[in-house]
Amino acid sequence: MIQVKNLRFTYPGAAAPAVRDISFSMEKGEIFGFLGPSGSGKSTTQKILFKLLNPYQGSALIDGREVREWDKNLYLKIGVGFELPNHYLKLTALENLEFFRAFYPVSTNPMELLAMVGLEKDARKKVADFSKGMKMRLNFVRALLHDPDILFFDEPTSGLDPVNARVLKDMILELKARGKTIFITTHQMHDAEELCDRVAFIVEGQIMAMDTPQSLKVKHSQRSVELRLKGDRQLHRFSLDQLGQNHAFLELINAAEVETIHSREAGLDEIFIELTGKNLV
Repeated sequence: MIQVKNLRFTYPGAAAPAVRDISFSMEKGEIFGFLGPSGSGKSTTQKILFKLLNPYQGSALIDGREVREWDKNLYLKIGVGFELPNHYLKLTALENLEFFRAFYPVSTNPMELLAMVGLEKDARKKVADFSKGMKMRLNFVRALLHDPDILFFDEPTSGLDPVNARVLKDMILELKARGKTIFITTHQMHDAEELCDRVAFIVEGQIMAMDTPQSLKVKHSQRSVELRLKGDRQLHRFSLDQLGQNHAFLELINAAEVETIHSREAGLDEIFIELTGKNLV
């Protein structure tokens, strides 16, 4: 659905490119995550793909057609959820969705979309009176008005409380189950681990690593397991290799009740720092 090759973009007057010869592709029904700190090139790449930034160098294809060659029909195929909500504050939530729905020949039921994110009771409330979380949820469903095949979400859970973040993440997984192709940018590594089929680490406009979250974690994790016995303050560590034949491990777990046990898997944030030398801020 999306194929990018040697993509490069420099903002006018900038001394260096914001995006430096990056390449990646996305299959239909895939959730792909761009992970990196602010200013890394995540949002710039997305803006090129939904035709907000021109001209770019290299190739960026959506559904087999170069982005620069698409006309306004591109916006029937894609939906965009921007990081910062941009609504008409004097209009109600329903009026906002009705207004934007009029731009498309095919549309969904705005009240059903509002119900999906728990805003149906606030449909006739002015958006000026909404909390940030409510605005973010409204922003999210606006991208779904025309039932697009490809969705772009820029920091979809940024600034949300855990309950509202859970609502949006569940919706993203439901959209994937319906065959939508979804491109997420985030610096929330837990969200990426939970949602993405594949992720790319991007720093200073360059992709530093790209793989499934699980493959990255296995590749960069210690092959060991830690356990603590009930009533014992000592933490015991064993190699995962041939663990079932490790007599010391077997004697230990048979001697007393195990209170906790877990493998020493690295988180994506640890791996990101290891590979890039950068923090996710």
